[in-house]
Amino acid sequence: MKSLKLEIPLTSYATEAELPLDEQTLVEQARQATYKSYAPYSNFHVGAALLLEDGTVFTASNQENAAFPSGSCAERSAVFYVGANYPEKKIKAIAVLARPGTGDVFQAVSPCGNCRQSLLEYEHRQKQPIRLLMLQPKGGIIAMDSIADLLPVKFDADDLFGK
Repeated sequence: MKSLKLEIPLTSYATEAELPLDEQTLVEQARQATYKSYAPYSNFHVGAALLLEDGTVFTASNQENAAFPSGSCAERSAVFYVGANYPEKKIKAIAVLARPGTGDVFQAVSPCGNCRQSLLEYEHRQKQPIRLLMLQPKGGIIAMDSIADLLPVKFDADDLFGK
């Protein structure tokens, strides 16, 4: 038997101001998207902002439904919209922020398992990594250069067809 250890590469920024300007804007737009969330059941408001390779930004928020799991997460709403309407454009980065309750206090959150798998599919589809930006638990930003880093033992289309 051999023991293996996985390492996940990420970059920690003490403040948002350390990010490149386009990523600072992306984080702010994800923050603003939380205010468009429909979360009457969980009261957990999530916003996502996608940056396309041409500089266009699309935002989305979580949309809940009394018939769980009929709602949609912010990340999947954003990536599915872009995939359906702009399939030829590549996603450069995504920022994800969460705001519990009704105030203006934000907390660290990472994409759920369904969102990770959906984002991974788009990364695979475009054959180019998608950078992920999230708040750190004690402030600042964590950046990952690829969604695949969230799923180091991933399942994608290559597994389906034995490539």
